[in-house]
Amino acid sequence: MTKGDDTKQYILAAGLGMASELGLEDVTIGALAKRTGMSKSGLFAHFQSKENLQIAIMEHAAELFKQTVIMPVLQVTAGISRINALLNNWISWGSKLPGGCIFVVAGNEFTERPGKVRDFLLNQQMDWHQFLCRVAQSAIDVGDFRSDSDCDQFAFEFYSHILGFHLYHKLLQSQDCTQRQQTALARLLDSYR
Repeated sequence: MTKGDDTKQYILAAGLGMASELGLEDVTIGALAKRTGMSKSGLFAHFQSKENLQIAIMEHAAELFKQTVIMPVLQVTAGISRINALLNNWISWGSKLPGGCIFVVAGNEFTERPGKVRDFLLNQQMDWHQFLCRVAQSAIDVGDFRSDSDCDQFAFEFYSHILGFHLYHKLLQSQDCTQRQQTALARLLDSYR
């Protein structure tokens, strides 16, 4: 990596933490320059606009998510073991960011805001949904789920499970959310066996 690449990765990491904590809309070139100790003009040279900065942060987050959540589970045996690993990886991913999963945070911010950031987020979330469907299909293929299982329904319920955990863990700061999450996941998986 060049010095410029290193600097850009540093900026994106700081921007991701800031977006998770404050929301993507609050990540401006000026605010991020202050957070990173860089000049506004130096930061502007990397991104040229707030929208480009936001998209770059989301692309950075998507790549990290792929490398830390998705790719490792492909090494785990298909079926329920893979689903458990996927959930554990996602929880670990979300817990490393100050405000939790950036996709949950940005999803709330950009649902009603047309533009390139929303388009990127929408495509990323559709890809995530399709990945969850493939994970469910692999559970059917290895016999962990019933052959008549609805993969789209599983993806909906599994993602809803993740969103519920995020709410109870981050906002409500529930002391027993991990136990409740494990109980809810066991019930969800049992409903597909």
